[in-house]
Amino acid sequence: MEIFYLSIAFFLLLTLLAGLWRVLRGPTAADRMLAAQLFGTTAVACVLLLAQAFERPVLRDVALIFALLAAVTAIAFVRRAWASGEHSDAAK
Repeated sequence: MEIFYLSIAFFLLLTLLAGLWRVLRGPTAADRMLAAQLFGTTAVACVLLLAQAFERPVLRDVALIFALLAAVTAIAFVRRAWASGEHSDAAK
C-alpha cells in the first residue's frame, strides 16, 4: 500500500507542472491565484499521503498548517482584489 500512496503523491506533483504553466502564462491575477491554490491543495494532499505511507501522524499537523496557509492566502488575495477594484472588471 505504501507504493500506492507514493505513486499517487508523485502523480499529484506532476499535476503541479500544469499549475506552474498557469502561474507563468496566466493572463490575469485571478488565474495566478487559482494556480497558487492548486499548489496549496496539492501540498496538503501529498503530505497527507506521505503521512499515511510512512505512518507519521505528525505530518497530518503539517498538512493542516498548509491548509490554513492556503485559506489565508486566498482571503488576502480577495481582499486585495476587492480593494483595488478588480471585481468591477469581472462584471463586464
